[in-house]
Amino acid sequence: MAVREFAERGADLELVGIQKRFPGFTAIEELDLTIPAGSFFALLGPSGCGKTTTLRLVAGLEEPTQGRILIGGRDVTDTRAHERPVNTVFQSYALFPHMSIIENVAFGLKRRRIDDAQGKAHEALRLVELDHLAQRRPAQLSGGQQQRVALARAIVNRPALLLLDEPLGALDLKLRRQMQLELKTIQEEVGLTFLHVTHDQEEAMTMADTVAVMNKGAIEQMGAPQELYELPRTAFVANFLGQSNLFSGEVVSSNSESITIDVAGHPITVPLSRSQRHQGEVTVGVRPEKVALHLEAPLDDSGRNSLGPARVIDVSFSGVSTQYIVSVPGIGTMTVFAQNMGFGPVAVEGSEVWVSWDVAHGFGLADEPDSIERFPSDDDTRTIAVQRREALISELEGD
Repeated sequence: MAVREFAERGADLELVGIQKRFPGFTAIEELDLTIPAGSFFALLGPSGCGKTTTLRLVAGLEEPTQGRILIGGRDVTDTRAHERPVNTVFQSYALFPHMSIIENVAFGLKRRRIDDAQGKAHEALRLVELDHLAQRRPAQLSGGQQQRVALARAIVNRPALLLLDEPLGALDLKLRRQMQLELKTIQEEVGLTFLHVTHDQEEAMTMADTVAVMNKGAIEQMGAPQELYELPRTAFVANFLGQSNLFSGEVVSSNSESITIDVAGHPITVPLSRSQRHQGEVTVGVRPEKVALHLEAPLDDSGRNSLGPARVIDVSFSGVSTQYIVSVPGIGTMTVFAQNMGFGPVAVEGSEVWVSWDVAHGFGLADEPDSIERFPSDDDTRTIAVQRREALISELEGD
C-alpha cells in the first residue's frame, strides 16, 4: 500500500471534464475547475447542486463517471482515498472520546510513523490556540473548541489539500463568525490549499479568495466575492448571493455608455459595461441596499433610475437596517434596505413613497428569456447500477 506523502505546502487542484451520474440523475454535468496552490476556495450552492459530490470526488469517496482529478499535477483519479494528500474536516467533529486532545491530534501522525508526532501535535494545537487544553478529553470542551481540535488534527497531517465540508454548521451564529475569521487566518499562516463547501453565502464571502456558485451540477459563476456580488451574471447568482430586485423588458434605446429597457412603461437604464446582454429582452437588477426611499417624488436626474409613486406594504426592523417591501404599480414588489441612521423607520406601512438608485449600481444578466432545463432526460443513468453490480461480482469472483 502506498504511503500518503507529507506535504510542506498546498498544491493545485485540477478537475478536468468531471461528470458524475447516479442511477436516474446527473449530479455533475461537466466540470472543469482549477484551484491554485495556497488559495482559499469556496464552492457555494444550495442542497442538491453538486458541491458535496464534488468534494467527495476530490476526497476519493466517490468515483467520477468520467474525467480526471489532479492534485499537484499528479493524476489521482484512480488513487484510493487514504493514499491522496487530502484531509477533510466535517461538520461533525468525530473526535475519539476516550483520548485526550493531544492524543486525538497526534493519532494520524503516529499511524504514519511521522517523527516527533507529539511535538507536531502541540504545534498544531498552538496554531488553533488550544495547547493549554491538550490533556483534556473532547467532552470537556465547548463545540467551538472541539471544531478547532478537528481542524488541528487535519492540519497536523500537512495535507496538500484541506477539504472543509460545512465545518461551522453546528456552531451558533456568534461563534461561527469568530471561527470564520480564525479559519482564514490559519489558512494564510499554514499556506495549505483550502476547498470549502458551504451553502452559507456570508461564510463563503468572508473567508474565500475565490467563490464558485454551483447550480444543478455546473458552475454558474466564479470569481472574487466582491465581483460576484456586484456583478452577478445570472438570476440564480443574483438571488442566491444576497438579494436582488430584478426587472425584465425590451431594450428601447442604447448609446456608447448604457442601455435602457422599458419595464411596464418605466425606463430603467444600466451601464453597457455592467450588462451581459445589450439587445432584445433583457433582465436587469439592483441590490436592495443600493436603493433609496423617498417620501416625495425625486427630481429628474439622468444619472438615477426612479420609480413611483409606490406603496410600502411591509416594514421589518433588523437592528443595523430596516427592510421595506414596496409595491410598485405595474412592476410588482421591490425590497429596500435602509441603514438605521436615526430613530424609527423612514416610512411606515401604507406610506406613499418613491424609490431611486444610481444608474452605475445596476447590472444586466446573461439569462435568456426562455432558458431550457439544464439536464435533459437521461435514461442511460439507469444502467450504471447494473454496471456497478456486475463489476463488483466480477471483482469478487476474481478474488
